[in-house]
Amino acid sequence: MTTLVLRLVPIFMTNYLYMLRKPLFALLLMLVLNASRANLIESIFSPDRNISFMVVATGTDSTGYSLAYEMLYRTKPVIGTSALGFVLNNPAIRLDHFEVLAKQQNTVDETWSPLWGEVKHVRNNYNQLTLKLKGKRGIIVHLIIRVFNDGAGFRYEFPAQPGFNHFIVGDELTEFRLTDDHKAFWIPGDYDTNEYAYYTSTLRNIDATGGGSAQEIHAKTFFDKNAVQTPLMMKTDKGLYINIHEAALVNYPAMNLVLDKATLTFRSQLVPDVVGNKAYLRAPERTPWRTIIVSDKATEILSSKLILNLNEPSKTASTDAEWVKPQKFVGVWWEMHVGKSSWDYSGSQVGSQQASRVPHGANTANVKRYVDFAAKHGIEGVLVEGWNTGWEDWFGQWKEDVFDFVTPYPDFNLTEVTAYAKSKGVKIIMHHETSGSATNYERWMDTAYRFMKRYGYDAVKTGYVGKIIPRGEHHDGQWMVRHYERVMKKTNEYRIMVDMHEPVRPTGLHRTYPNFLACEAARGNEFNAWSAGNPPDHETILPFTRLMGGPMDYTPGIFKIKMSYYDSSKKEQVHTTLAKQLALYITMYSPLQMAADLLENYEVKMDAFQFIKDVAVDWDDTKVLEAEPGDYVVIARKAKGKESWFMGAITDENTRNFNTSLSFLDAGRKYIATIYRDGDKADWKANPEAYAIEKFIVDSKTILKLKLAPGGGTAVSLMPAAATELKSFKTYK
Repeated sequence: MTTLVLRLVPIFMTNYLYMLRKPLFALLLMLVLNASRANLIESIFSPDRNISFMVVATGTDSTGYSLAYEMLYRTKPVIGTSALGFVLNNPAIRLDHFEVLAKQQNTVDETWSPLWGEVKHVRNNYNQLTLKLKGKRGIIVHLIIRVFNDGAGFRYEFPAQPGFNHFIVGDELTEFRLTDDHKAFWIPGDYDTNEYAYYTSTLRNIDATGGGSAQEIHAKTFFDKNAVQTPLMMKTDKGLYINIHEAALVNYPAMNLVLDKATLTFRSQLVPDVVGNKAYLRAPERTPWRTIIVSDKATEILSSKLILNLNEPSKTASTDAEWVKPQKFVGVWWEMHVGKSSWDYSGSQVGSQQASRVPHGANTANVKRYVDFAAKHGIEGVLVEGWNTGWEDWFGQWKEDVFDFVTPYPDFNLTEVTAYAKSKGVKIIMHHETSGSATNYERWMDTAYRFMKRYGYDAVKTGYVGKIIPRGEHHDGQWMVRHYERVMKKTNEYRIMVDMHEPVRPTGLHRTYPNFLACEAARGNEFNAWSAGNPPDHETILPFTRLMGGPMDYTPGIFKIKMSYYDSSKKEQVHTTLAKQLALYITMYSPLQMAADLLENYEVKMDAFQFIKDVAVDWDDTKVLEAEPGDYVVIARKAKGKESWFMGAITDENTRNFNTSLSFLDAGRKYIATIYRDGDKADWKANPEAYAIEKFIVDSKTILKLKLAPGGGTAVSLMPAAATELKSFKTYK
């Protein structure tokens, strides 16, 4: 194709038409600010023209232009001049100078409906720019940019081409240059775990080795001290909220970010394999999208569907998806974490120094007890961990074939339990811990899934605790990313839903594989049982970070807050109030929600458990009412196919007061609001289990006055009121 003759234009011209609508002083300011910048190759705007994304030339040589990009939001700089390109190990070249062969723009505006999700319909509206580039050795690369009203995504494509179709990526040169020392919410750029409490600091104060236990910094030999994981959340002193992540992570390693503190530039750091290569690509191939979500409202960050929209449509047809069922479950799980029972048949506790033994949790009688509870209270599923042989010899052993996924322990009568659960209308959820041996799991997958289907199991929770086998691979490297997708595909073929623990952080692939209901990929509630735990601000940060990529199996609903209840010597506790544990069912989105506490703890607080029974897990609408990362989140959701709404409000260690409008309710309709709030003297540390329940008549004109205790929360169910109920409760004032 004939090379286009490029007219290099000063970059300020990209915003000229937009700035005509602005005051003259703003236009003059932009002219001054941009006069010394690089030259423009092409620009593209968001549909509402609030965001401009520019590809620029920062230098030339005999092989072409050195390309970079910049991004503005309402004339405010979001990303400064940032590099693009690759270092390839095969062929051994630096692919960062390009000749622009062609460029094309187009617009997409469509609406699609997820099988399940936070909203019934998703609008996918963006402007796209595609640049066809030729680099050294004649290698063709497409740079594809999509700009939405709430941010932008860009990716590289290697089309099939003569000469080179097999590429080995040594490094990706993509950068994100920030414009100031922003406030950031981050965790270290570990290659193998994301189970950290979040740090809050300015960018220049990022130091991944500057705190935490040896266990928490166990991978420091694998990452730079200035490296962080995505999603990375930031707030600027200009009032902007910026989130950097990736979408559609397939056949490629996860991207960490390493900060150059002198220039405040993050460079991409791809997770390497055992020999140091980052990715093996066979053209045609493409990278994940690099995503930048931006707004001057924190609530709009949480409402963004940009990452979801950048993923491929569902591979499960809506006409053939009745087996994909969002649900709540209880299970044999928390009792192991608090030391009441064990995963293994011998009664030893994983990682424990105790000489004493405890009962094996996954025995027939105990599981039947969970089934009875689930059936009585309308809970769809029961998870059973520790049902299969191998737990005595799995933890930290780096053994390849610990589990076979089909052999139960002698005290777990799988046939009896399955028949009993079926008679009660309850589904058993299978558990497959791999102990990090992905090779072993891949050999067993077909056998294990056929085994599940034979017994009527249609959901599985997988686990990847420990070092990965193949040896030297990482949880977040290309080999394991391919493995996770193989599990999604294989379970989809068998009509099995999957919940992954210890995987790479999600990037919106639940759109493509709706049977991928949830995953862990962060520091969950379990850490509160046996470690320093999750600080009170943890759950106010996770929606802005980990949950940007997809639902999390956080396991909320802990009612017995202090672990001294189980052992007087224990000082651990959940760093929330009981009411906040209820609110998490709304603020921590997942279509798969566990009522995680022991059954006996629910039975003595059945009035509070009523919210868990009532709350939905699939939604027609979501309203983010209030939000500030690290401080508070208030969200309301409308149940799928119903007129009921549910609201959750959570705070950090500080008490909060909100005047929350219920204007999202149907006008002219009365609702019964059941308010599950912190007790008057509640406090996450001193008095965490104090709560109160109140009922009122409300409507769309009501303003609820919410008072959240330190580390506390409020959960509210809003049910349409029957005529007979209007006389039973007072109107809220």
